[in-house]
Amino acid sequence: MLIRCKIPAAVGLFFLPLLFTTAPAQGDAKPIVQNAVPGRFQKIPNLPDCITAAVERGDPTKGASVLIVKGTSGCTAPWHFHTPNEQLMMISGVGRVEMKGEQAVNLRTGGFAYAPVKHVHQFKCVGGPCSFFLHSDAPFDIHYVDQSGNEISTEQALSKRHKT
Repeated sequence: MLIRCKIPAAVGLFFLPLLFTTAPAQGDAKPIVQNAVPGRFQKIPNLPDCITAAVERGDPTKGASVLIVKGTSGCTAPWHFHTPNEQLMMISGVGRVEMKGEQAVNLRTGGFAYAPVKHVHQFKCVGGPCSFFLHSDAPFDIHYVDQSGNEISTEQALSKRHKT
């Protein structure tokens, strides 16, 4: 399980898929060097209102992408899965990651999590706001599930009546 590892190893594991899933032919690639711009952060469809994201590379609607994601204190993305593989690396704050069948882990700066295709998990910013890099190796999607693992609508998952 790759939830806990040393920062250098996590950094390598985080960026390794980018070499294989998003690298265009040599000569076509353009370097990217940029600072985060606060105005670029936007709400993402089908995610809780307490989450915003900025696209750093790629197009999450069409293929592999890297996002910077911010969540407010207590913000929760309830139990869900994605059809692509997902990798997360904490930038700031503390994020509680719960993978189905595993113990929950509070990730701190440099902490890493990997969720393979369709692996059910949830995420919560604990003790304050948090931010993290999110790499998806295919178009981003989210499928919410209930406590029994049955897929439910976004409205059901994000309603205050639904328990996470």
